[in-house]
Amino acid sequence: MADQLKTGRTLEPQVTRDAPVARRGLAKGAPWLVVFVLLAAVVWLGWRAFLYQEEGDPVGSAMLAFERQNALTVFSSRFEVVAESEDTRGVLGVPVLRSRQATIIPASVEYRLDLSGMDRGDFAWDAEGETLDVTLPPIRTTTPNLDEARARVFTEGSWVTRDASQDLARNNSRQAQAKASAFARNPEVVALARQAAKAAVRQNLAIPLQVAGYGDVRVRVRFEDETEAS
Repeated sequence: MADQLKTGRTLEPQVTRDAPVARRGLAKGAPWLVVFVLLAAVVWLGWRAFLYQEEGDPVGSAMLAFERQNALTVFSSRFEVVAESEDTRGVLGVPVLRSRQATIIPASVEYRLDLSGMDRGDFAWDAEGETLDVTLPPIRTTTPNLDEARARVFTEGSWVTRDASQDLARNNSRQAQAKASAFARNPEVVALARQAAKAAVRQNLAIPLQVAGYGDVRVRVRFEDETEAS
């Protein structure tokens, strides 16, 4: 040290020789650090979007599943209705022409659940039994759709005028519409639609709840006019 001071030379710090090595090591590790941060961000976003449940609320998850559908068609009935009409045409009050027409018309009706009006009071969650009870609104039927293009028409009469034919067709259409509506309200058909509705609701809720992480949840369903769920 004294000899160096005598010669007028100064000591160079050793750190200046190691600093470039440290900077090179940091530069090599920087890309991997960026990749790690990006990967962690992707994993977090995926968990947040698909697995995270803010409140752990199965009722909220069930309501969300219903909100996405709004309405659910649970059953469709296809059948045929038969309508029959008679027509009499006369001259000077004397019946001269008599005709009759029978029509067989294919028809279809859909049975739907309106899910838009359901609220939290229609759901009950039993955490201990892992069971979700759902109360459904009444089933609604659509206006019967008559496929008159495929109707089979049978007409009797020695001479059927154009007016008579039109009147017979109109009368049969009105009858067919009324009979189709009555058939759609048949208790046996409605019972089938209600069973289909319960099965559809159980399936539409059980799977999303399992995906949301609530496990093998049991879903019990009943209508407003029923006392027990199934």
